[in-house]
Amino acid sequence: MKKLVVLTGAGISAESGLQTFRGSDGLWEGYAIEDVATPEAWERNPVLVQQFYNERRKSVLNAQPNAAHLALAKLQSAFDVRIITQNIDDLHERAGSRSVLHLHGLITKSQSSKFPWLTYPLEGPEIRMGELCERGSQLRPHVVFFGEPVPMLEEAAEICAGADVFAVIGTSLLVYPAAGLVDYVPAGIPKFVIDPETPNVRDVEFVRIQEPASTGVLKMIDMLFAS
Repeated sequence: MKKLVVLTGAGISAESGLQTFRGSDGLWEGYAIEDVATPEAWERNPVLVQQFYNERRKSVLNAQPNAAHLALAKLQSAFDVRIITQNIDDLHERAGSRSVLHLHGLITKSQSSKFPWLTYPLEGPEIRMGELCERGSQLRPHVVFFGEPVPMLEEAAEICAGADVFAVIGTSLLVYPAAGLVDYVPAGIPKFVIDPETPNVRDVEFVRIQEPASTGVLKMIDMLFAS
């Protein structure tokens, strides 16, 4: 099977009703990013950060995979599909995708606030203040805050370097270091970018599908099987 590597962003989950991370006003769900999504915010007001992500988690648990998530999962019958996502939701997994790498963490898990390699699956929608890891530190969301290193980046780069087909879906390619992953993709392979406002990818080889993910992925699939 050819290896299809897919880099997804907030646009693919927006069609499931989840807000994109940063709106045009610089806010996420009405909050300034600096107040809820940085290490400094956690140090300053962990209760607010915990509450914010508890609400985001409830939204994720209430959301359902959309046609784009489901179509990518079905592609596993014809391709070795490797998904690299910037999203912190689990919609790819719930759609049936088996190989999903979360660059920015997974909101349905918790992690130690002092020992980030200690992570735990969550049973419900909330992490409460006073819930501790096995070493006694407060649990926080398993998400990469702005300003923190992206621990899965090297593995993601290796996956991109081994692609036979590559697709970018629902991301502006403005957030680094994730946007830099396109630089690891081999030259000369089929490449697609799917978004209502297709981002400015430098590589002229990209086939641009200027549509939402739910319809754009289906068009890409048609092209893959027609080639």
